[in-house]
Amino acid sequence: MDALKNDEIRQAVRQQYGRVAESGGAGCGCGPTCCGTSTASAETLSQGLGYTADDVGTVPQGANMGLGCGNPQAIAALKPGEVVLDLGSGGGFDCFLAARQVSETGRVIGVDMTPAMISKARANAEKGGYRNVEFRLGEIENLPVADGTVNVIISNCVINLSPDKLRVFSEAYRVLKLGGRLAISDVVAFAELPEAARQDMALYTGCMAGASLVSEVEAMLQASGFTEIRVVPKDESKSFIRDWAPGMDIAEYVVSATIEAIKSAT
Repeated sequence: MDALKNDEIRQAVRQQYGRVAESGGAGCGCGPTCCGTSTASAETLSQGLGYTADDVGTVPQGANMGLGCGNPQAIAALKPGEVVLDLGSGGGFDCFLAARQVSETGRVIGVDMTPAMISKARANAEKGGYRNVEFRLGEIENLPVADGTVNVIISNCVINLSPDKLRVFSEAYRVLKLGGRLAISDVVAFAELPEAARQDMALYTGCMAGASLVSEVEAMLQASGFTEIRVVPKDESKSFIRDWAPGMDIAEYVVSATIEAIKSAT
């Protein structure tokens, strides 16, 4: 997206998700046109993405804003005692679910660049009595996390929003412990998006125009040092991606995928 400067993109994303945080975001999803117009609740949207009724019913009210394009928890296989990092943690939904799985002996760190989201997530953590979860303000291209301190990195429909994805994956590799793993849900492209779509800021902040091709994602992960890379597109996701940009054929270009990789222990 050469015509749009990186800082311009970050500012647009920050503003968009600041508005989502302040409005509560219920029923919003990722798309640029759906905020405030969808009749579906955040709970219904999340169950459509693969979360269970128990998942959406156990987090503090307001933590789940119906954002996302999948369920990274389903592939993360979190264990008690692990340290988990959520890239683009929003209201804290995935962090609170992860906290249950790592138990009191584990820890969860959420990073988000939107101050309103961090404030919301911290309030939710206090409301829910979560003592093993913390939220840090920062960019996922420059993680406020020490080297080699994290077992698992999760993320839900966020890395596509970054104008420097290689940097994100390199930072992820840096903070993971040896043998650590990525378990991500994100939007990827399976065909080249038209240039007009790529230059559309609303489609970018809506998780579509910034999607990288599957081959590009694999190459960036490999360049960052990851092994055992698996990018698995989910064709069934086209059914909800179509709703993100009504009247457009965006589902002919992008799809939700699970992205897994390992930082080798040797």
